[in-house]
Amino acid sequence: MSTHPPQDDAQHEALLSRWNALLHHAQQGGTPDGEAPDPAPYGEDLLARWSEPQRRYHTPAHLLAVLDRVDELAPHAGPGLDPVAVLLAAWFHDAVYRPDRSENEERSARLAERALPEAGVPAATVSEVARLVRLTATHDPAPGDSSGEVLCDADLAVLAGGPEAYAHYAAGIREEYAFVPDDAFREGRTRVLRQLLALEPLFRTEYAQSAWERTARHNMHTELELLT
Repeated sequence: MSTHPPQDDAQHEALLSRWNALLHHAQQGGTPDGEAPDPAPYGEDLLARWSEPQRRYHTPAHLLAVLDRVDELAPHAGPGLDPVAVLLAAWFHDAVYRPDRSENEERSARLAERALPEAGVPAATVSEVARLVRLTATHDPAPGDSSGEVLCDADLAVLAGGPEAYAHYAAGIREEYAFVPDDAFREGRTRVLRQLLALEPLFRTEYAQSAWERTARHNMHTELELLT
């Protein structure tokens, strides 16, 4: 019997279905026909990681949002986009997440480097996925890196939410760092927001710049005022 609310069960099944289809696609060329591993156990492992109790924002809901934003951005991306690698990177980009540690992106990339070859994904795709996951540590892709631009913009799209959605996001971040005293959290959060605001532009795809840039900057400036 499930221990999750019905909406969580529905979300879990929807995500697992998307993972299975994605990995089946990624496996093409990675293993001889008929020998590719079943995608489902890998998807279940990832979803278990995304559902760990220390998470309040970096949850399956965030994963789903990033996947949806990748789908939204992909038709507007520049040449060279590898949509399969970007979607796999979205699945892995916060698969390892401990708020009290600073090497989450690196550990998530290493998880991808271990799991994806075992799952039958070609080496070139594995390498690109790991590169993209590591890029989410800075959200600063090089000009012309279409895959990096789409993943980073999708990950940062939460910053452009409406007032209620942004407040929910900010509250989730604070809950994940509940072990940090208020003064230290304000200092650290202020530093993160200023680093993001220093990115010019914050979003790299033309679509995201047009649709999200102004709102995201307004939201972050408002949060900074509340913090300081």
